[in-house]
Amino acid sequence: MNGGMRGALVALDVDGTIVDHDEALSDRVRSAVQRVAAAGAHVVVATGRSLHGVLPVLQRLGLHEGFLVCSNGAVTVQLDRSEPEGYRVVSLHTFDASRAAEALRASIPTGLFAVEVLGRGFKVTAPFPDGELTGEVEVVPFEEMFDEPVMRVVVRSPEHTSAEFGELVAGIGLHGVAYSVGWTAWLDLAPDGVTKASALEDVRSRLDVPRTATVAVGDGRNDVEMLQWAARGVAMGNAPSEVRAVADEVTGDVDDDGLADVLEDLLAGEREARAAS
Repeated sequence: MNGGMRGALVALDVDGTIVDHDEALSDRVRSAVQRVAAAGAHVVVATGRSLHGVLPVLQRLGLHEGFLVCSNGAVTVQLDRSEPEGYRVVSLHTFDASRAAEALRASIPTGLFAVEVLGRGFKVTAPFPDGELTGEVEVVPFEEMFDEPVMRVVVRSPEHTSAEFGELVAGIGLHGVAYSVGWTAWLDLAPDGVTKASALEDVRSRLDVPRTATVAVGDGRNDVEMLQWAARGVAMGNAPSEVRAVADEVTGDVDDDGLADVLEDLLAGEREARAAS
């Protein structure tokens, strides 16, 4: 990335990148994120988490302005402390998930289904394992969950491993939707063509950031498109092999502050650029 940090777009995943899988956020990572923002970069958190699930992370990071991509790109908001909720929605994508959901239920009859309700919580067919969903959770019949367009569907199968679940989903042959399988037997469905990358491209255009001035760091299968989109795509050391394979480089594990290594390198480059000017 040339030209220093000012005006660059730095996209950061949350789980396994900013915070570890116990929700711990190191002081070193927090400081590095704040210093990159202070240097004039647009720090954009891009996550599969729901809006209400990621806002506390932004508070812990001390980020109060700029854009936020959540629900794997289905929702983009602009942080604005003048708004009653502290943000305003600038992009929202919905889709008819009924056919895909029916196909999944036929193949995974014991699966748990959830539909995200923007800014509030989830509607679910049955309770999920403790701690997996945030916000208000309302149990409703399966048929009522998909009677109108939705922005995100989660399917969970506690009986399967992530690998087993991934093979099962691949065999179903889902069409007309975007999907990604998580670390556990967890599936996210989104509108076709909607990813973190598509949302970030919209943010980049809004901010008029050159493509050459984009950086992305992530660790999950839902980060693949984002890492390929960025001029500098960095996979965390804890990322699975297929994610590391598409990245331009691999940094350290989340437990070793791998994100801080990347951000501190960007800041060092900024100092060198200033010294040379």
